[in-house]
Amino acid sequence: MQYYIIAGEASGDLHGSNLIKELRKLDTSASIRCWGGDKMEAAGATLVKHYRDLAFMGFVEVIKNLRTIFRNINFCKKDIAANKPDVLILIDYPGFNLRIAEWAKQQGIKVIYYISPQVWAWKENRVKGIKANVDKMLVILPFEKDFYKKWNYEVEYVGHPLVEVIEEFGSAPYGMELGAQNTTSFLTNTQLPITNSGLVALLPGSRKQEILKKLPIMLEVAKHFTAYQFVVAKAPGLEESFYNELLAPYSNVSSVVNKTYQLLAQSKAALVTSGTATLETALFAVPQVICYKGNSISYQIAKRLIKIKYIGLVNLIMDKEVVKELIQNELTVENCTRELEALLTNENKQQQLKADYAALKKLLSQGGHASANAAKSIYNFVTLTA
Repeated sequence: MQYYIIAGEASGDLHGSNLIKELRKLDTSASIRCWGGDKMEAAGATLVKHYRDLAFMGFVEVIKNLRTIFRNINFCKKDIAANKPDVLILIDYPGFNLRIAEWAKQQGIKVIYYISPQVWAWKENRVKGIKANVDKMLVILPFEKDFYKKWNYEVEYVGHPLVEVIEEFGSAPYGMELGAQNTTSFLTNTQLPITNSGLVALLPGSRKQEILKKLPIMLEVAKHFTAYQFVVAKAPGLEESFYNELLAPYSNVSSVVNKTYQLLAQSKAALVTSGTATLETALFAVPQVICYKGNSISYQIAKRLIKIKYIGLVNLIMDKEVVKELIQNELTVENCTRELEALLTNENKQQQLKADYAALKKLLSQGGHASANAAKSIYNFVTLTA
């Protein structure tokens, strides 16, 4: 069968790559084209366009790049039409993918959505379009099934794919024991003095505009913890010079690329931008502070539209503040320093986090192996409706 998969960011590329691997187990003759990244290409898909050319974040940024966005949408439609896939699989990335879904449905193409847009947070009326244009929705957050049920739309919960990704990392030869504190081998090439205090991970995001908002604050925090080694997880695809200029003034800060999981596996704490990284950090059982700071206009618009109590996935899933969130004006060097100090020194806080993280993992594991579940569901649906 012919599959066409669209992912628009790094997390979608990761989950898309694992879905592709599982689809190929079920359908050995599968032909797959994709919009995504290096991981999806490495899994065997023909990469049409890389997600780094698609990533526009925030209301103002989207408006500035509308011409490029519409050009990409038109190109995508033409490529799908030319290749006539048996099924279109959309991974999150709603601003783009929901437009494609509507068009594809009109063309008679089967549409499956894997990893629901966060319509429960804002633009809830998008569910009407999803019901009309998406033949099957596969969700990865436990509460999403109940959310869609109130709209009389049956969806399938397949489990969260990050659980299997991180478990696989921990069991692989290149993996490291979770919570290990032997930093010598990991820091061989960081040119930092090895200390006994340990590592603090800095995960500032994957897009230049969000990194420039948050990383300078994180770096200033590092000045208050000279006994610790701070390591920035760099986004693959961004040039070295971009980071070098930011990191140069700080003596106890270095960086790694494509080693985020190795970094988290050995970190005592982390400062993490809101998004998938917060969930990854939790599944590695690393104490964290969630950091968010965006364009001021975009933030004010979002604040009036978004209806959720928290921005961190950990807190949303657990329906309580498991992890401290520092948002917009609250994200200051002073506040961040105070919260990080508590994570590193307060044993009661550490034990409570450990218990909450364990409960979170149990909740997300209930669906089983998400990528395999999703692939089986997709393959069966397409086969039965052929």
